[in-house]
Amino acid sequence: MKVLIISGTNHKGSSYSIGRIMAEKLTAPENISEVFLPRDFDEFCCGCTNCFTKNETLCPHYAKLKLITDKIDSADVLILTSPVYVYHCTGQMKAFLDHYGWRWMVHRPDERMFSKQAVVVATAAGAGVKSTMKDMADSCFFWGIPKTYRLGRPVAAVDWQSVKPEIKDSISAKADSIAKKILKRQGNVPVGIKTRAFFMIMSLLQRNGWNKADMDYWKEKGWTGSKRPWK
Repeated sequence: MKVLIISGTNHKGSSYSIGRIMAEKLTAPENISEVFLPRDFDEFCCGCTNCFTKNETLCPHYAKLKLITDKIDSADVLILTSPVYVYHCTGQMKAFLDHYGWRWMVHRPDERMFSKQAVVVATAAGAGVKSTMKDMADSCFFWGIPKTYRLGRPVAAVDWQSVKPEIKDSISAKADSIAKKILKRQGNVPVGIKTRAFFMIMSLLQRNGWNKADMDYWKEKGWTGSKRPWK
């Protein structure tokens, strides 16, 4: 199993540490890849709309982003981590996710996403964990990932070393539970009703869509008919 950790900060704080714990419960260290933001991608979307209306390869940041896109596509499990910044994910995580709007189901989803699983991880000294996880989970859903797990916790500390042992034990137990579910479903991830329903709506809309690039893509895939990107 290949696991990719995408960290919303450059430093290895509590969120990263939990993400790493989660990854190591799923696979061997040599099967884990890591991306740190903004170290590995530091661009803001400039709003040119080329990715939507023409082709994602025309994005000014396409070449730099493709290095990460290839890692996403080859991974079985994605782990997105972010500390809470003013009740939401970090700006660098948001800027990164902004660059994949063209991959949302409303535009041109990649069929490989429908066989993956994801975990979103967020930590805070206090509040804001749920809204931060939602920031990342939204993209996972609209990319087409059938199952996204949430592993968030107020840790009452500003660094991982200061987190109390009992909190770390609780986090580890939760990660164990998630890992068992992921491993059980690996290779046969069920696509839920919500994803199926949203995809069906998009299928109907793309028959005569407003955006030719999207419409042509869906028709080429056969998705405007009965074909689906899952088994």
